[in-house]
Amino acid sequence: MPGVNTIAQRVRLWFAPERIREEGDTPDYRFSLANERTFLAWIRTALALIGGGFAVDQFLPDLVRAVRTGLALGLLAAGVLCALRAVDHWVRCERAMRRGEDLPVSRFPALLGLVVAVVAVAMVVVVLFGREGR
Repeated sequence: MPGVNTIAQRVRLWFAPERIREEGDTPDYRFSLANERTFLAWIRTALALIGGGFAVDQFLPDLVRAVRTGLALGLLAAGVLCALRAVDHWVRCERAMRRGEDLPVSRFPALLGLVVAVVAVAMVVVVLFGREGR
């Protein structure tokens, strides 16, 4: 399956991981398990972001609705992207290990960190200055 480059082809591998075994050699199981633990860490991060988005929306009713909704949607979107990235990165790493290639690099951790930092700064500003009725 050399040349799997299109997004559609990569997404198909998400749902047919047995096809990854058609490539290269089986890596040491410890590396595959480490890849799985990394996947699970990204999923936990996604769940935390999604939970944070719901918490902002449900438990901060004193915030201006547009601001509350914007912050909640930012966290929810980051959670969705994080979950999707987890699956894609897991597949890409498994393929690279089987092929004896370098593990894939990604700008996603830096991007996610920046988004979370921006949302956190926005929340600090909102908490200090953005409550209705003040």
